[in-house]
Amino acid sequence: QVQLVESGGGLVQAGGSLRLSCAASGRTFSLYAMGWFRQAPGKEREFVAAVTWGVGRVYYADSVKGRFTISRDGARNTVYLQMNSLKPEDTAVYYCAANTMGGTIRYTRDYNHWGQGTQVTVSS
Repeated sequence: QVQLVESGGGLVQAGGSLRLSCAASGRTFSLYAMGWFRQAPGKEREFVAAVTWGVGRVYYADSVKGRFTISRDGARNTVYLQMNSLKPEDTAVYYCAANTMGGTIRYTRDYNHWGQGTQVTVSS
């Protein structure tokens, strides 16, 4: 099992920045990729960004490309999401997820471990 703990959410004005962190523990040697998803009220959970653990290849949703940056620290088993130029439509609960199975990494079904989520609220 892999346990995930997110931190760094909060309230920020439009145009501001936040940095989310997600620390993994447990069977971290089995990590293939880690990703961030978000879910706004009344909407489905959607892909935000992902990074493969070995090579460090990154993937982004079109809606955040150029504003968000995902990175990883292998020594700390931690993934980060730097969010800049935040917009009110970025408001959501952000979830960290881990994939220990391989394959694709853009869909919720690709992940078998999830964090508890952290609220990000962007005011206009």
